[in-house]
Amino acid sequence: MLVRIQSWFKNWIRQWQLQSMILPGIIFMIIFNFIPIYGLVLAFKSYSVTSTVQDSPWVGLQNFQTIIQDKYFWQSVENTIGISTIKLIIEFFLPIILAIMIFELNWLPFKKIVQSITYLPHFLSWIILGGMIITWMSSNGMLNQVLNVFGANIHTNHMLDASSYWSIASLSDVWKEAGWGTILYLAVMSQIDPTYYEAAKMDGASKLRQIWSITIPEMKNIIALNLILSVSGLFNSNLDQTLVLMNSQNQPKSEVINSYVYRVGLTQGDFSYATAVGLGVSVISVVLLIITNVITKKLNDNQSVL
Repeated sequence: MLVRIQSWFKNWIRQWQLQSMILPGIIFMIIFNFIPIYGLVLAFKSYSVTSTVQDSPWVGLQNFQTIIQDKYFWQSVENTIGISTIKLIIEFFLPIILAIMIFELNWLPFKKIVQSITYLPHFLSWIILGGMIITWMSSNGMLNQVLNVFGANIHTNHMLDASSYWSIASLSDVWKEAGWGTILYLAVMSQIDPTYYEAAKMDGASKLRQIWSITIPEMKNIIALNLILSVSGLFNSNLDQTLVLMNSQNQPKSEVINSYVYRVGLTQGDFSYATAVGLGVSVISVVLLIITNVITKKLNDNQSVL
């Protein structure tokens, strides 16, 4: 053991310039990811801002019992699962299809234009995109104007229609992130040996056959990894998007777990209850991560991508 430590220390000294570059990231993780773990004890206490964490009385599983009986929490769970499932179905497949389409473009200037256009929404904040969406979905917005051209005669403010929120939230998030999601797939496709495609052409394989038999199998590891991360994040909805698009009219369908925790914890000051909700969601996310990893491992010849 001592020999291993000495060997590691010697290697670190020899590469100290490179090793020191990761120190800011490690410090960031310690401050914002590891130290806050201590705050999880609030889930088992009755904490108030007038007392310290140590002085707060222990209440055991009382906060979790309250969660089970809270209809507003279960309403946020329903909305989170509904919106995240729609996002998962669309955002998982669309970046793969879009990446393949971009990869198959032969005219380089046009390829760069397409990539720039699809990447752009990712770099815009939800404050900007949310304002655009709210304007487009208003009674006199672009959506109604386009529909009315075809004789629809619609003057509804869609952002005030709770039944439309899931579709608006899901599609707007896809619009923002689909292009950015192609980066990993394009990076993997750029490493595929061109001789595979040349051999397939000589055998008479069509373009679709080449994509199905060469491109997609070569991307299976990164596809599996993205699937695992997407499923494990099923309960981690987009808080920024929700805070921008949610209003009093669509709240029954727009309140998600993250916004519920934010509202109960920071707005109402019930930090213990909010911590209990967050802890429960984190545990479920870990379980989903493990289950999805086991399934993808079975489908990938017992080779894990994690």
